[in-house]
Amino acid sequence: MFKINRKLEYALISLRHMSAKAPGQLTSAKEVCDIYHTPFDPTSRVLQIMAQHEIVRAEQGAHGGYQILKDLSKITLFDLTQIIEGPIQIVNCFHGNYSHCDMTSSCNVISPMLNLNERIAEMFKTINVRELISSRNQGERLIRSKPFVQEAQAKE
Repeated sequence: MFKINRKLEYALISLRHMSAKAPGQLTSAKEVCDIYHTPFDPTSRVLQIMAQHEIVRAEQGAHGGYQILKDLSKITLFDLTQIIEGPIQIVNCFHGNYSHCDMTSSCNVISPMLNLNERIAEMFKTINVRELISSRNQGERLIRSKPFVQEAQAKE
């Protein structure tokens, strides 16, 4: 199953939260974690990474926090993924132009996986972060109405 890394999710959660605030208002990592129940260390780390890449501005101190610095419509999902996770890799067996897999010499899907990886990267380049975090989907209501699977299993 193809999945977005949790760190990228925490970055998007943080950016969406900050973009809904009044201009000039700061957001702390603790605030994001308390509201969205994300773990503090990874959430704090992605905010620091985004500050290092000047997507957000970090203000130190007891009343410090983060504030969006860049126009999120100018940052693509590809850019954000590269910053937070590194290169997009659909499979773990190869990195760039080399492989560390024992099956490389006999594998018959190297080219298809490389092509798929390139196509996903190209698609990510067409999605800007502002568009993504402000988008709506009818499925959200359905997902929110269903209980969390582990909670339901725990009750049985």
